[in-house]
Amino acid sequence: MVLISGKKSSTDIKMAENSPFRPLPSNNAKIKGASGLQNDEGETQGLSAPVFTRKLRKAAVGTGCDIRLRVSVSGNPKPLMTWYHNEKLIPPSEAQDSGGLWIRDCHTNNAGLYTCVASNELGEASCSAVLAVMDLDEGKHGVEEEPCQG
Repeated sequence: MVLISGKKSSTDIKMAENSPFRPLPSNNAKIKGASGLQNDEGETQGLSAPVFTRKLRKAAVGTGCDIRLRVSVSGNPKPLMTWYHNEKLIPPSEAQDSGGLWIRDCHTNNAGLYTCVASNELGEASCSAVLAVMDLDEGKHGVEEEPCQG
């Protein structure tokens, strides 16, 4: 619709064939030559380097407890996740998944700096955070706990 002196008028606008201006592609545009990189609806998605949409956060946990260090990353093709504890590679295991890293039955030696690196052919991204593990079993150190009084 084009508004001309207060009146609505329907007008088709055509570009000259030799015009240097080209229409913008729609949001549904597909990338040529990117076969196999499709979303659940079968539409081709743009290629992108990894980006953390949820980064690691510092955390504290008591000994004997479980904790999940959570991350969320985007990228196409799907990024490979690699985990490090105090700059040492954590071997891949079922404790690792695309949403984070499970640490079960924490001990004080699990404390330290955790780093997650996400990588694909287009690049890599990383984030780090500190995990503190507190020894809550004070009874082992000669301190007796008093029972709760109700």
